[in-house]
Amino acid sequence: MEDFTTTWNHEELKAYILLYCAHADFNVSKEEKEYIKSRVGEEKYLKIRKEFEEDNDYQQIQKINAAIERFEYSKQEIDEAFHSIKKLFLIDGEMDILEQNLYRGLKHLLKKE
Repeated sequence: MEDFTTTWNHEELKAYILLYCAHADFNVSKEEKEYIKSRVGEEKYLKIRKEFEEDNDYQQIQKINAAIERFEYSKQEIDEAFHSIKKLFLIDGEMDILEQNLYRGLKHLLKKE
């Protein structure tokens, strides 16, 4: 069984989640990349993007889940994360169906509802 534990800090987890979300519609725009960089910085973005690109979809969601559990985020911290995710999805003016589905799936995963 594979271990999905990471050594990420909060900013690196944020970068990874935002990258995961940016890939929801299989098209990461320049604006989405710039938004992620504005939230976590260029250095963390580049570091996390390299790791993200080496992981498959299953590994990506498992790593996100494991890191969320490790940090034991409060409801307010999770709400703030979803605010950032929604802003990312709306950069191009709308949340398409793939983004909506991912948003709902992450809410289920991260809020444990």
